[in-house]
Amino acid sequence: MKKLFIFLFSLLLSINSFSQKNTIPSSFCISKDEKKLFDFINTVRKDNGKKILKLSKSLSYVAKTHVKDLLENHPDTSICNLSSWSNKGNWKPCCYNSYVPQPLCIKKKPKELTGYPYYGYEFAFYFEDKISVDSIIKIFSETDEVINMILTRDVWKEKKWVIGGTGINEHYVSVWFAQRPDNKKTPPICKEKKEVKESKKEANNKKQDNIVKKDTVKEYYVIHLSFKKMDNAKEALKRTQKNGFNNAGIIESDGKYRVYLNKFKTSKEALDFKNGLSKTFKESWIFTK
Repeated sequence: MKKLFIFLFSLLLSINSFSQKNTIPSSFCISKDEKKLFDFINTVRKDNGKKILKLSKSLSYVAKTHVKDLLENHPDTSICNLSSWSNKGNWKPCCYNSYVPQPLCIKKKPKELTGYPYYGYEFAFYFEDKISVDSIIKIFSETDEVINMILTRDVWKEKKWVIGGTGINEHYVSVWFAQRPDNKKTPPICKEKKEVKESKKEANNKKQDNIVKKDTVKEYYVIHLSFKKMDNAKEALKRTQKNGFNNAGIIESDGKYRVYLNKFKTSKEALDFKNGLSKTFKESWIFTK
């Protein structure tokens, strides 16, 4: 009897732990920018004769969780791309890349985090500078890979999206799609926090910062790999140049050494170059400085 009680108690703890892991907080909400990005996705679909998607609470939660993980824990280092997940959360970690892909590890994230029982599919972007949702929408609208996924064209032609979710923070964007309905209610829009009034000194400093940024000419780097050590980056650069990328180089930022395939003066040039890359280099991303 005692052993049976211990077994049942252990089973109850296990079930309770699993349910907590798959529970979305009651306070969960999405930002106005995240909703605006989702509305853009539906506009693209509507303009191209596709059915509009329902905003999914489960996929939105996964998207927001992923951008938070990317921002705080940086699993997107070395050979791991933006679809990767760290080992610092209630999920299975994934180092995802084109050489050793782990598609199931990505597809099962909605089930791991929310209990949504079907596969989810994601695209993610990184931006060095803080970026507005309008800029995100502009870049997405000019990126063939993004539009193809939204409209289920090319490699996505067998899919039929019915729900979607978005997540945005200072530097990362995550968008998820799935082919089965979500039984959870549509997430509400977060209430805006009251703005703290700036002192005159802070306001002047902000103006000066804006002036510096406006006068600074940006360059757009198409990044292929990222490393924590310069020696590793140098070895990767040699291999990259052997593959015919004569303009390849290394750029250091935030303690990381990034190997770029080429650099450009405008985002359009960088996007055109990235879209023209072979499958081996499709996981590259754009970095600005």
